[in-house]
Amino acid sequence: MYTVQLSKLIEKMNLENLTPELDIRHIKLSQPDVNRPALQLAGFFDYFDSERVQVIGHVENAYLQKISEDEIGILSKLMDYKVPCIVFCRNIEVKEELIELAYEKGIPILRTAKTTSSFMAEVIRWLNVELAPRISIHGVLVDVYGEGILITGESGIGKSEAALELIKRGHRLVTDDVVEIKKVSDDTLIGTAPDITRHFIELRGIGIIDVKTLFGVESVKNTQSIDLVIKLEEWNKDQEYDRLGLEEQYTEFLGNKVVCHSIPIRPGRNLAIIVESAAVNYRQKKMGYNAAQELYNRVTNNLMKKSKQDEDEY
Repeated sequence: MYTVQLSKLIEKMNLENLTPELDIRHIKLSQPDVNRPALQLAGFFDYFDSERVQVIGHVENAYLQKISEDEIGILSKLMDYKVPCIVFCRNIEVKEELIELAYEKGIPILRTAKTTSSFMAEVIRWLNVELAPRISIHGVLVDVYGEGILITGESGIGKSEAALELIKRGHRLVTDDVVEIKKVSDDTLIGTAPDITRHFIELRGIGIIDVKTLFGVESVKNTQSIDLVIKLEEWNKDQEYDRLGLEEQYTEFLGNKVVCHSIPIRPGRNLAIIVESAAVNYRQKKMGYNAAQELYNRVTNNLMKKSKQDEDEY
């Protein structure tokens, strides 16, 4: 299970900390969801997930105002479950008694000007990314025409050189050598670079180069969805390679399937233009056009016409 520091959430969402003297360095979030404690404010705590961020919106605050004599007692019981924090939306005014109670219980009180729904949606989206299952693999991730292309293969086969040529052709590098893959949904994989190696490429015989410094900020990108995998492998004359592409091949990361092409490497092959063509072809297929299927249909129609002409002659 992955965690994220509460301080990172405060910084990311620009939250106002109403209990700044509390030490929050030990508070970590482990649930990618939030909770509006409506039932809990009414005293029902069965199945209460206390590890979630607790959000107080306009409705919850109106209820608390209605039972103002019991407000502190109800929130005290909520804090007894050691929730990570309580966030008040819409810049709701927080009573001084509640802030004193928060210091006593060690529960941070935060505030935002955002509406409750928009804040919850933004937090859930961000936490889903931060807490997503992840793996690290050996490869290169580049953004080619808006498609995330993951280039894999044996060490020294030419992945970094292909990425460098793509950068010179106007595309963007996400990461070289190590790709951190996060599963943010059942359909989406996001690739990022480790902080240490971000924007660097290793070229054998030359060494380490800083892509951002050499080619400018437009040549790099921090994150990118992984749409297509290109696997580079040594040419094997005894192996049969796909020459039509009628059936897609897939590889799997964290349970998600991604289209995969195996590209044989021989001297003189321009890897950069092959990767570009693969990216454009993949985009065409997403838009409903399949060149291999079009060729198959033409051949089939031509054979049918020829067969009909032969029947007419007899």
